[in-house]
Amino acid sequence: MSVLQTYSDYFVVSQKNGLSQFQTMTAYLGGSAFQTVLDNPVTAYRQLVQQYAKDAAGKAVDPKISSAEAMAVFKANPVAASLSGLVPRIIGVGFKRVPKFGILLGLSFFMGEDGTISATAAFGASVLSAPFINPIRMIEKQQRAYFKTTGAEKPIMEILRESAKQNFAPLFRGTVPLMGHSCASALLGLAGQPKLQRYIKEELSHHGIGNFTSGLLASAAVTPIYVAVTNPLSRLEVIMQTSKIDGKAIGVIDACKEMVADSKAFGLRGVFRGQGLGIAKGILSLTAFHQGRIWLTDAFRNHNIKNGSYTPDVGSA
Repeated sequence: MSVLQTYSDYFVVSQKNGLSQFQTMTAYLGGSAFQTVLDNPVTAYRQLVQQYAKDAAGKAVDPKISSAEAMAVFKANPVAASLSGLVPRIIGVGFKRVPKFGILLGLSFFMGEDGTISATAAFGASVLSAPFINPIRMIEKQQRAYFKTTGAEKPIMEILRESAKQNFAPLFRGTVPLMGHSCASALLGLAGQPKLQRYIKEELSHHGIGNFTSGLLASAAVTPIYVAVTNPLSRLEVIMQTSKIDGKAIGVIDACKEMVADSKAFGLRGVFRGQGLGIAKGILSLTAFHQGRIWLTDAFRNHNIKNGSYTPDVGSA
C-alpha cells in the first residue's frame, strides 16, 4: 500500500511550486534534450579537433592543422556533421541520467547524508554508472569518427554488428577515463558549483540582477574550471573510442603516451586541444538546459492553474 501511495504521490501537484514530481523530472529531462540538440554541433566539432591530432602516419600535428581539418569536414558536410551522433545522445538523456543520479542518490541515502552529496557517493556513482553510460558515448563518437574519409556518419546498426563480433566488448572502450570525467562532473557540479553560485548570487543581488542572470554568470564562472579538469579526460576518451572497432584497441596507457607525445611536441596546446571549444560548449549547454527547463516548468504550471490543480498565492509570479 505504501508503494502504491508513493507512486500516486509522484503525480500529485505540490501547492508549494505548482508542479508534480513527474512534471519536475520531465522538465529536467526536456531541458537536457533541448540542450543536447543545440550543443551537438559544438560537441561534434570539438571531437573532430581532438580526433585529428594525428596525421595518416600517426604523427602528432599542430593544433591549428587539426582545427583546419575539422573545419574542412564541417564545410563539406555542414548538416550531416552537425547532426552526427545526435540520436545516441538523445537516447542517452535517459540512459545517462537515470543510472548515474539513481546510484548517486541511492548511495547518499544509505550513507545517511541527508540530502548532501559527499565525495565518496560521487566517486561511487561515477564508477558504478560508467558501464551504463559508456556504450552510448562510444556509439556517438564512432558515428562521426570517419567523416574525414566517408563524408557521412557511421550507421548505429553497423557499429553494433561490428561490436557483436567481439561480444560487444568494444562498446566499453574508454570506461576508465569516463569514470574520472564523471567523478569530476559530480564533484564540481554537485558540490563546488552550488557554493560558488550562491556566493555570486549574493554579491550580484545587491546590484539588482535577477536570479536567472546571476545563476548563469555563476555557472559560466565554473565552466572554465570544469573544462580544465575534464578536457584531458575527454581527450583520452576520444583517442580510445575513435579507433576502428575491428582493429586493435587503444588502452589507457597507450592513450596517455599519445597525449604525452603531443605535449612534448606542442606543449599545453597539445594537451588541451579543444579547451576553448569546451568552455563555449559548457556555457551554451548550461544556457540551453536552463532555458528549456524553465519553458517546460512554466508550461506545466500554467496547465495546472488552468485545470484547477494549483492555485498560486496572491501576488506570486
